[in-house]
Amino acid sequence: MKKEHTVHFKVMHGTETKLLTGLIFLEENTKPTHEDYAACLKQCGHDVHIHNQEQFIFRSNDPNNDYLIDVLENYKRNDKDLQADHLAQSFVKRTPFL
Repeated sequence: MKKEHTVHFKVMHGTETKLLTGLIFLEENTKPTHEDYAACLKQCGHDVHIHNQEQFIFRSNDPNNDYLIDVLENYKRNDKDLQADHLAQSFVKRTPFL
């Protein structure tokens, strides 16, 4: 049975950087390979090849439009509202322990 695996990647084009996502379908209990990431990027419209295998960095095949794509393997979005959390902590009564 195949499961969805969300891929987060950072596209670095000159001084501009964008954080984008893609989707890979994998068999259960398998990890994505370089080929899986390359296929995902190709489906997203990027003509790339592997530039650094250890860090999962891809480079554009077009020399006139050179850019890098860094696959963020352990990316976790911060879903916590830090301002709301700080405000909530200010309402906590701090009593000394007996």
